Amino acid sequence: TGYDEDSKPTAGFQRVIQRAVIHVQSSGREEVSGANVLVAIFAERESHAAYFLQEQQMTRYDAVNYISHGIAKRPGASESRTPRGADDEQGGQNGAEPQEENGKKKQQQDALTAYCINLNNKAKAGKIDPLIGRESEINRTIQVLCRRSKNNPLYVGDPGVGKTAIAEGLAKRIVEGDVPEVLHNATIFALDMGTLLAGTRYRGDFEERLKQVVKELEDYPGAVLFIDEIHTVIGAGATSGGAMDASNLLKPALSSGAIRCIGSTTYKEFRQFFEKDRALVRRFQKIDVNEPTIEDAIEIMKGLKPYFEEFHKVRYTSEAIKASVELSARYINDRKLPDKAIDVIDETGASQMLVPEAKRKKTIGIKEIEATIATMARIPPKTVSADDEKVLQGLDVELKRVVYGQDTAITALTSAIKLARAGLREPEKPIGSYLFSGPTGVGKTEVAKQLAASLGVELIRFDMSEYMERHTVSRLIGAPPGYVGFDQGGLLTDGVDQHPHCVLLLDEVEKAHPDLFNILLQVMDHGKLTDHNGKQIDFRNVILIMTTNAGASDAQRAAIGFGSTKREGDDVEAINRLFTPEFRNRLDAIIPFGSLPVPVIHQVVQKFVMQLEAQLSERGVTFDLSPDAIAWLADKGYDERMGARPLGRVIQEHIKKPLADEVLFGKLKKGGTVRVTVEKKETGETGLKLESLADEAPVKPKKEEPEEAPKPRKAAKKPTAKKAVAQKPEPKGKDGGKRSLVPQLPRKG
Repeated sequence: TGYDEDSKPTAGFQRVIQRAVIHVQSSGREEVSGANVLVAIFAERESHAAYFLQEQQMTRYDAVNYISHGIAKRPGASESRTPRGADDEQGGQNGAEPQEENGKKKQQQDALTAYCINLNNKAKAGKIDPLIGRESEINRTIQVLCRRSKNNPLYVGDPGVGKTAIAEGLAKRIVEGDVPEVLHNATIFALDMGTLLAGTRYRGDFEERLKQVVKELEDYPGAVLFIDEIHTVIGAGATSGGAMDASNLLKPALSSGAIRCIGSTTYKEFRQFFEKDRALVRRFQKIDVNEPTIEDAIEIMKGLKPYFEEFHKVRYTSEAIKASVELSARYINDRKLPDKAIDVIDETGASQMLVPEAKRKKTIGIKEIEATIATMARIPPKTVSADDEKVLQGLDVELKRVVYGQDTAITALTSAIKLARAGLREPEKPIGSYLFSGPTGVGKTEVAKQLAASLGVELIRFDMSEYMERHTVSRLIGAPPGYVGFDQGGLLTDGVDQHPHCVLLLDEVEKAHPDLFNILLQVMDHGKLTDHNGKQIDFRNVILIMTTNAGASDAQRAAIGFGSTKREGDDVEAINRLFTPEFRNRLDAIIPFGSLPVPVIHQVVQKFVMQLEAQLSERGVTFDLSPDAIAWLADKGYDERMGARPLGRVIQEHIKKPLADEVLFGKLKKGGTVRVTVEKKETGETGLKLESLADEAPVKPKKEEPEEAPKPRKAAKKPTAKKAVAQKPEPKGKDGGKRSLVPQLPRKG
């Protein structure tokens, strides 16, 4: 060819450039560097360029690794560490020697920069909170780090006690010079296991990175490696069928003392993963990090207070700091100090951000801390609000209004609840543990239901007839490991964990297997129950009520002789036979429920009818019962052995069934009044007579007739009730809730 002709690119050259461009486009970069061209050259296997690259022991993988991560195969393999291209190489030609020295220094720290966080630099930037206390742990750490071999401390403690804070605090002290002379030049690097694993597609990638980190740590004077959650190195980077993981790669360096390593893990992970690898455990010196005492936690909080005050732009009083520690220690049981106390003051400061700036509080006091604790622990606030005060003050009156004839039981219950809210009860026990005994159908279960409704808390009810077998106890606290359903949790523990402030009702407790009583012992004594995972559930804000019919059948038998008194001591004997002494001894009270007298049965009849009226309130149907009808229903529906439960069946048979046709198709289609009286049938038996009056003008005259009806009765409340009934159709049933004996019944409608 002549010299005047232009040089033409060969087909091989064009293929190389084309491959490099495609490679760059597929990786999402913007420019083609020399490294990309090198990768493309390896595809031209017959070319001289590929031959010379192979002569230098360079592979296509090395070039790709350099482009992706900027990591050279050997120190000094490239003076420049720019992964994008060789822009700096031109500058390197002018001053080759100084550039080479800088390149080596830069390369030396490359893996540490990529995969580790320099805690010393973080401390210099002011991004680490100070370490308060923990002198014994720091001294022990420094002592272990000064050993010739196996100089590796391992912090073991519960989550939230401050293991990571000790390592970070040590870095802060090193920067400030507040350490012994032997650690003055130390630098702590925190290994980021996630970054180390990210992008390791091929076998050997992870091992190469970790080896490079270890090598650079050995060359770095005074370097200390900190691995948080060190149990993650066991199995990290291992391939299927291969035993080589991060822990095995680190063992030689840890044993010889070539690198110093600080690890941290929890007791659970230490036992589960770490302790099984005895060869790894012997290379570490275990340092137990215990939960600080309340006094130490208060000092820690005082040291951290300025940092939170600066962030939230508020001021915390000393009383608020003290309250945050004491209240969190008392009420938040699934976390550890000082972590939970820090959460409390942090959340209290954050809560002020929700308020408009003009209304934000500049000073955080005990009241705000208590409100945060109440939210986090899901318990009522300590300071009783006006609404709560009214509820507590009138709680016994409220319960007596809806549960008739059981005043003794209600008084005992309400006094215990008032004691608890006043802070006078034993702090480690539930609010109250009661055993309600008595015949069926006298209101034992109803008291528990109405108590939960009056207090506005959750009612958690368990029917103990479902737990008659021994193995069913595991349903309450969860199946033990190795059994089916181990991961599903227990019904009782999960229920109380979700609703810590509740009324827990164990209905018909004598029907459960006796083993069940044993798990209730720790609940009644210490206010705690441990589930199948070892988690402690707090029962201290629970009102525990158990109902039993033990002794009821004995009490119904006639007494010996001519006396008509009931055998009152028999139910106590039956309870003593059924429940063990240690179980009875932990109960706050065994409250006997007696049979209902006749006047109370009349009230129960009225309550049942009012519940029926509440169901029909949308249709505008009201009831007008004559005293004879009430007495007839009481006589037919109440049985001393069966209690008041048959009354519901009698009302359904004699009132609800005849009423259904009238409500759907008859006079009561658009509302009205139902008059219920007693009539004699041809057979001589008495029965109920239902008279339906449509909601029209004739309803009003009826209100004079009932006024004379109550005269033979002792109770004087019925006339006012009937007045309200007669006037009810005008406001379309809205006043129905305020009449008679049960003002709050319409909430059932």
